[in-house]
Amino acid sequence: MKAVFQRVTEASVTVDNRQIAAIGDGVLLLVGVCNEDTPAEAELLAKKVAGLRVFCDEQDKMNLSVLDIGGSVLAVSQFTLCANTARGRRPDFFGAARPEQALPLFDHFVECLRCEGIADVQTGEFGADMQVRLLNDGPVTILLDTDVWKKGERA
Repeated sequence: MKAVFQRVTEASVTVDNRQIAAIGDGVLLLVGVCNEDTPAEAELLAKKVAGLRVFCDEQDKMNLSVLDIGGSVLAVSQFTLCANTARGRRPDFFGAARPEQALPLFDHFVECLRCEGIADVQTGEFGADMQVRLLNDGPVTILLDTDVWKKGERA
């Protein structure tokens, strides 16, 4: 699984001119489910998201996680993160999981976030044309990729 992790002071998702999710301080996650992903990747990613220390403590050091600050997570499924851009100018999305595989894994990931202790986990609408708004704090934006972690590479 791949994710773009963004520390935010606010974020929201709108579908058909109707706001369906909104958070304050916390994390906006754009999440890509790829062909080879399994529940193990969803669990690994959720554990990383919950524990990543990117929020500032009283000494203004990034020592706190979203759990530590009691923050929220807004997770938005985004198959385009699995794009292959190696050839030409048009990306292909053959590496993205089909909806029948991706939706259950995305839902499992969201449930894993809750099991990690994040009380407020909201989502976009799977497969919908969404407008995502955010106020990136810092900005702090981090790319997360479970394939890189499994290979032991530094990311």
